[in-house]
Amino acid sequence: MILGASPDSVKKQAKFKEKYGLPFTLLADQDHAIAEAYGAWQLKKFMGREYMGVTRSTVIIDPAGNVAHVFAKVGDAGEHPAEVQAALEALRSKR
Repeated sequence: MILGASPDSVKKQAKFKEKYGLPFTLLADQDHAIAEAYGAWQLKKFMGREYMGVTRSTVIIDPAGNVAHVFAKVGDAGEHPAEVQAALEALRSKR
């Protein structure tokens, strides 16, 4: 199962999901509770200004509900799906 979460509203997420044809559920984390729980709500810096915000990250949770792998501060979104696939395959081979 794949879930996405961001602090955007349900309405914004619906538009984003439709625009990019995403086949998975997006969660509106407007109080950033999910981001905080997984360490993705962090201090960010842009043009000398500091603010709290979400860092793009991926968390793989195993069937037992345990965090199996974390990709913190994902860089290149184009390459990331292949990285996640490789991590999933590595985790499967350990079973």
